[in-house]
Amino acid sequence: MTRFLYAVVEIIAKIHSYLLRMNDAYEYNFSDKELHFLIIGGLGMAMIFAVHPVFKWLARNNHIMVISWIYVFTLIIVITFAIEIGQRVTNTGTMDFADIMFGVLGFISMFLIFSVFRGIYHLLRRLFEGGGSEEDD
Repeated sequence: MTRFLYAVVEIIAKIHSYLLRMNDAYEYNFSDKELHFLIIGGLGMAMIFAVHPVFKWLARNNHIMVISWIYVFTLIIVITFAIEIGQRVTNTGTMDFADIMFGVLGFISMFLIFSVFRGIYHLLRRLFEGGGSEEDD
């Protein structure tokens, strides 16, 4: 996982360098803040166009828990990175990718346990009630 994270950071750094070279080569003279505004804004909109149809399909097919999981998983990633960066800045701990991995693994493990209990609940509900929608929970 650490190698993967470093690979992602390296790819982002290469893209960043490329965009800076393009900015210089075409003499646009965008400031760093203007570049962030344009690039992150465009990236966000591209992600909306990609993610919205998927979430719409999931909602239409009664997979609301999947949408919830994706949202919470994303927040967990952001929170664990923020904690590690905060530890680095405030010198209250060491910034360690393993801490991020273990935090995310903790969420995934606890969610799997929850999923087993939820599956048993829905199975029993279907058996005793002759049906039942997952939308009711």
